[in-house]
Amino acid sequence: MSDLFFYGTLCHLPLLERVLGHAVETAPAELEDHAAFWAAGEAFPIIAERSGARAEGLLARGLSDEDVARLRFYEGAFDYDLEPVQLVGGDWALVFFSATDRWEPGAPWLLSDWEEKWAELQMIAAVEIMAWYGRISAEEMVKRFTPISVRANARMVARRRPASTDWDLEKDVEVHAHHRPYMNFFTMEEMDLQFRRHDGSMSNVLNRGALMVGEAAVVLPYDPLRDRVLLVQQFRAPVFMLGDPDPWVWEPVAGLVDPGETAEEAARREAQEEAGLIVRQLHPAGKCYSSTGSSGEFLNLFIGICDLEDRPEGGGGLESEGEDLVSRLVSYDELIADIDAERHRDMPLVTTSLWLSRHRDRLRAEAGI
Repeated sequence: MSDLFFYGTLCHLPLLERVLGHAVETAPAELEDHAAFWAAGEAFPIIAERSGARAEGLLARGLSDEDVARLRFYEGAFDYDLEPVQLVGGDWALVFFSATDRWEPGAPWLLSDWEEKWAELQMIAAVEIMAWYGRISAEEMVKRFTPISVRANARMVARRRPASTDWDLEKDVEVHAHHRPYMNFFTMEEMDLQFRRHDGSMSNVLNRGALMVGEAAVVLPYDPLRDRVLLVQQFRAPVFMLGDPDPWVWEPVAGLVDPGETAEEAARREAQEEAGLIVRQLHPAGKCYSSTGSSGEFLNLFIGICDLEDRPEGGGGLESEGEDLVSRLVSYDELIADIDAERHRDMPLVTTSLWLSRHRDRLRAEAGI
């Protein structure tokens, strides 16, 4: 049995109990000559030696070997490891210290600040993280933590959308089993479930699967003065895997929304990363699921007003993400002609282009044209 001292996110008792898988009793405790700080640029804390300071936290006594193993798995995603310390009052306990020097201390850590901005998201992420306990190593989980956080952010946003006025999820959907057969950058989930049919009866127990991706921002850059858009082309592995002989696809600028980021912020960031563009103004062009029958991906569509001066076809994207992009300026007339001729196969491009066709005159008038 082990006693552990927690100073950071696991002082949020619901999160600690979610990681452990059971309720736990804790007591306030302090560690002398130490202080907790935000890891610079991150959403979690680190603890460091500071003479005369006291790090406040919680002490959990009598944790089992299984409890400690679950905690090691979870905290491994943050590059933490356990070390023994003596607390104020004389008790000895184990505490998770950063296992590397990769994190620089930032501002002083306050649990209340983290709870306000990050607790809901991390509670959701912990469900997926701990679902893989015993199936993959903590080292492997480290590689998956960022996309898990992206999906958790998408789930959090989805749960805030208005509920159906016609159906009651508590009564009209029953989940018998929830499986996660695959996880990499994306993840596959399966459920054995029943749902309320339109005649009032419950369906048979059905097995259904979905590709869980995250929430994405899509922006079609448009210059109302020059009346043209910018498209980017990149190799798309799913198109290739299907057997399509042309997997290099022309698309708008797009990318996943990062945790703590709004869809609008993501759209502006992606425009800069993929095409080197500064978006002057964003016009919402729709919010929708990309494919409700197969995927949980949710799209935030925008038209981005930009200056699209003449430029050579150029590359873009992040090398760290394996992106290889070429951009091209296309006149509005050519864009619509290509859509009418079914030359474009990217649904967000078709959708944003059709929105542009309905609002083009207004956008040009607002630009004084």
